[in-house]
Amino acid sequence: MMSMSQLLHPLGAILFFNNARDPRGRVFKWVPPKSGSYVSINAVFSRLFVGARSSSHGDFPPAGSNETSAKHKAFFRERGESDALPYIQTLGKFPKEELEDKVVMVRFDSAILLREDQDHTVQSNFYAHLTIKYLLEARARIVLVSDWNDGINSKFPDLQSVAEALEMVKVLLLENLSEFKEEVCNSLEFAETLSSGVDIFVNESFSQSHKVLASTVGVTRFCYSSIAGFHFEESLRKLKDVVENDKRPHIAIIGGTNLSNKAAALCSLASVCDGLVFVGMMSFQIMHALGLLVPINHLELGATKAASELVQVAQDRNIPILYPKDFWCLNENVPNQLELFPAHAISKGWMPVDIGPRTLDEIKTLLKKSKQKATWTGPVKFKSRHSSAIGASKLACILNAKSQGDCDVTIVGSVACKTMTDESSSIPAFSVIENASVWWDFLKGRKLPGVMALDRAYALEVDWKSVYSEPAQPLVVDIGSGNGLFLLGMAKRWEHLNFLGLEINEKLVRRCLIAVHQSNLKNGYFIATNATSTFCSIVSSYPGDVILVSIQCPNPDFNKPEHRWRMLQKSLVEAVADLLIPNGKVFLQSDVEAVAVRMKEQFLRYGKGKLSISQAQDTTINRGWLEENPFGIRSDWEQHVLDRGAPMYRLMLLKSNNEQ
Repeated sequence: MMSMSQLLHPLGAILFFNNARDPRGRVFKWVPPKSGSYVSINAVFSRLFVGARSSSHGDFPPAGSNETSAKHKAFFRERGESDALPYIQTLGKFPKEELEDKVVMVRFDSAILLREDQDHTVQSNFYAHLTIKYLLEARARIVLVSDWNDGINSKFPDLQSVAEALEMVKVLLLENLSEFKEEVCNSLEFAETLSSGVDIFVNESFSQSHKVLASTVGVTRFCYSSIAGFHFEESLRKLKDVVENDKRPHIAIIGGTNLSNKAAALCSLASVCDGLVFVGMMSFQIMHALGLLVPINHLELGATKAASELVQVAQDRNIPILYPKDFWCLNENVPNQLELFPAHAISKGWMPVDIGPRTLDEIKTLLKKSKQKATWTGPVKFKSRHSSAIGASKLACILNAKSQGDCDVTIVGSVACKTMTDESSSIPAFSVIENASVWWDFLKGRKLPGVMALDRAYALEVDWKSVYSEPAQPLVVDIGSGNGLFLLGMAKRWEHLNFLGLEINEKLVRRCLIAVHQSNLKNGYFIATNATSTFCSIVSSYPGDVILVSIQCPNPDFNKPEHRWRMLQKSLVEAVADLLIPNGKVFLQSDVEAVAVRMKEQFLRYGKGKLSISQAQDTTINRGWLEENPFGIRSDWEQHVLDRGAPMYRLMLLKSNNEQ
């Protein structure tokens, strides 16, 4: 099979997948653009690459008294925001100069980026276009990857027209991924082929973040950086905004069906909202749980317990639950005969098709308060339908009017989004989460695979003055500090230096911080983070000199060349080389010689010519490895290895004092 790196030369060609049945015989097929032009498509792409207006820095705006019941605490309250939605590396925070001449694969959402009828006043379209524009400005070599399907997405421009437009800006396209079984089953072989020759992966397909796909999860194992694009980042902000209490009251308007499947998510929503409004088929289940008489054919089988628990959560928090007070109903025996009934007195032979005027008035009254939030998810949908049903449209008008004022309105799901857009007579002022499945999975407490696969970023700036008594003292950083035995011993011995441990295991970090407090150390600190992604952002803000970086005994299973999660990646080595002061040192050691050799090779290869083996180290003795620990203080694992009589492989690197 031809590799991606071969296909990327020359850059100006356009790529499509040839959907062969046998994956072993699959090839990439060149599709050169035909002569001629398509005015409407050219207009689309002129907006795509020229029309997005923003600062090239890609900055974004930053994303109560009621208590959550003890029994039904929301998952994000118990587990913490960083666990459910971790802080991830984003394109806006990634060094722009590192993008130049890099091959950047962008997994985009064709439903947003390629619609001919798209409205560029909608933020999701704007941010998706901004990512492509930003990468072009950074002179990156772009590969677009999507699940484009002409048969399903009839409103998309045809492939040949897009090839014509993309060829003008030297962007490559891989499409139709969803038709490959290897894509949907996250085949690592397929992901490796897909990402061959790619340096950086940018995920812009937030609508697929609840799925485990080769093009969103698998490829991250084979790219040295995996980051979120501007649209992905903005969508995450909207998702987090659902559970933030910056504006109260927060009213959730809930349509749709299938309460039993959404029970956990609804309980989580009830734990942070200040009112629940039901406008779809679920409303009958809620009415039944509240003790009202409801025809049995309107109830969902097996949802009684879930509805009762949801009502209990709301009652424990003393928040209101609104359900329809009246319905427009259709006569089952007389076609097109509609009549308005009170919710508790629907006559036999009549089926609800829409919410009534009294219900809409109650919703409008509830939303009269200023400076509030409102979230609408799910269609105003019942078992029977009628063409004259306008309840959803009127609800959209109410929310549109509120969004033009000081109410933060979020619309979730394609049906609700389309209704809002159709009824909007001005520039939309509401936020949109188009894929409701992502939203429901988030509220259920599930980790989103597409989010978890991206590189981590440190969330907060470190207040070094509160961390160290003397924040300008020279700094020693231990990457993968474990239980902190080495760093704590160093801090006690050298009080004129500051020591920082970066460790991915949060439990170990908590123990280390307790030890720092108990020892009354003023020059030691630990941070729970993935240093591979966050070393630069954390250490670059330190006010003093960085004189030593140590990496000791990294897990050998995660340091194989083919393993994407290995600690030593090019970006980390480059950051260490940049942030060390001249004559600063790097101490490496492992009890596995192959790991030690690989660490040495990585630092010498990617250290930008700034690092070399210390002259104080005699390379003719002990096969070039240091015989003794130069600091006289051992980590727990080093001590364990020596106690069993096994060797340690140590190396000291020195940064040149001649900056080139």
